[in-house]
Amino acid sequence: MATNPTQTPTLLRASAAALEPPTYDDVLAAADRLAPIIGPTPLLRSRALDARVGGRIFLKAECLQYTGSFKFRGAYNRLAQLDEGERQAGVVAFSSGNHAQGVAAASALLGMKSVIVMPRDAPAAKIDATRGYGAEVVLYDRWTESREAIAGAIASERGATLVPPFDDPRIIAGQGTVGLEIGRQAERFGEELDAVYVPASGGGLIAGVALALAEDSPGTAIYVAEPAGFDDHRCSLEAGHRVENAPGATSICDALLAPTPGEITFEINCRLLAGGVAVSDDEVKRAVAYAARTLKIVLEPGGAAALAALLAGKIDAQGKAVALVLSGGNMDPALLAECVRAYPEP
Repeated sequence: MATNPTQTPTLLRASAAALEPPTYDDVLAAADRLAPIIGPTPLLRSRALDARVGGRIFLKAECLQYTGSFKFRGAYNRLAQLDEGERQAGVVAFSSGNHAQGVAAASALLGMKSVIVMPRDAPAAKIDATRGYGAEVVLYDRWTESREAIAGAIASERGATLVPPFDDPRIIAGQGTVGLEIGRQAERFGEELDAVYVPASGGGLIAGVALALAEDSPGTAIYVAEPAGFDDHRCSLEAGHRVENAPGATSICDALLAPTPGEITFEINCRLLAGGVAVSDDEVKRAVAYAARTLKIVLEPGGAAALAALLAGKIDAQGKAVALVLSGGNMDPALLAECVRAYPEP
């Protein structure tokens, strides 16, 4: 199916436009649904990192979350609200890997069938893990085919529920539980955060975090961290409307390659975000190596975007309390070894 991969089918655009953005109360309800299933991920400190940047840095380790990323939160919150008939019909999702694993794992826990549309060039570890949770995986070419169109056709044919990766209020509310935890954990440290930096693809995670912190920590500024060439949120915030990334860009951050912010997510983010930073592949690789050597944490490239911005001097942390969301750790072992070899110094 040779189609423009940046085009979202009209049906999906209309569905997103018809949905109301989630509220803080929706995030609280999502936290209640998730509480029996997962515990909070840690908010970590590093003396070495504090000394390097001259600030008090808090690392929200979503790389340690069930399935290796924050995505399980939104997926479970969405699927747990399906009625019995919808559960019997199963779900369809499209993802480069982390949403795929989140939906597959949530489906398995809830006794549902899942079909996941994934790019052929997704890391093999992510494809294998998705299949390992019991999902049926359908592969596509991200440069010539539309994952949305393929997933939409499968969902229509099977009568299944389509579960988008970010532009759904229940997904956003689930991801917002990350923000609830950050605010409460920082408070236990006796800190009022000056800023939080969050990686973004379609914007579901950062929209949810912003909703939570706008209520719990209104003095905290929220910034987006993105790969260079895929900094559509930063550019959209500056333009005042959603813009698309220029064609032809590439990035090592396979989890952060959405062409444009989501409709629902940008409606939230344009109100609540303070700005954004962009990082190069080399800066990301250095951050991955630093995380492994100094922090003793495995991060995938997209999950390291905020840390990369800090280490590259793109975040002013001097004398400030700053939290970074480490959004995923589903890293290919060979790429991890390559990063550590390329950047042997901490």
